[in-house]
Amino acid sequence: MGTAMHPYIKDAVFDSEATRALARAFDEICREMKLPSTADRARANIAIRVIDLGREGLLDPILLRERVMHEVSAMREAV
Repeated sequence: MGTAMHPYIKDAVFDSEATRALARAFDEICREMKLPSTADRARANIAIRVIDLGREGLLDPILLRERVMHEVSAMREAV
């Protein structure tokens, strides 16, 4: 995992520790979902959800990953 700024986070206001946590969660979610770097729409949707949860105060990367993966699983079951 690199510490480079993710383009989806650049307009949100988070301190550096929170930004690293969000980026870690994002990277782990994309890796777990096996999303290639070319899956722009899916990656953008994941990033938006991670940022939204971060704005709500959820900044633990493990809990963020678990929450988003749970939501993805629930959406897949609903289809």
